[in-house]
Amino acid sequence: MLGFRLSAQVPPAARRIKHDVIMRFDHVYEVDPALMEIYPQQHIPAWDTHRIVDSRWDHLAWMHQHFADRVVSAAELGLPAELLGDDADEHGAGPGH
Repeated sequence: MLGFRLSAQVPPAARRIKHDVIMRFDHVYEVDPALMEIYPQQHIPAWDTHRIVDSRWDHLAWMHQHFADRVVSAAELGLPAELLGDDADEHGAGPGH
């Protein structure tokens, strides 16, 4: 039987990035749940957050494969390197890809 303990899947404590943005996992930005008064944030286990983020990268790769001749880097556009993000190469969106 496969399963998991929900208590082991509680996301880490939030780190404040800006007054209205928090981060629980590296490079996953969230709106501060305190600002969600009409539609409160749902409780999502850590594995589901990782699944959603991974599927977004898969979708981006599919879009690039089907609709882009090439991926343009921030450097090619003359933008500061910090706009590119330090994990871009890992997912094929950095310079030279």
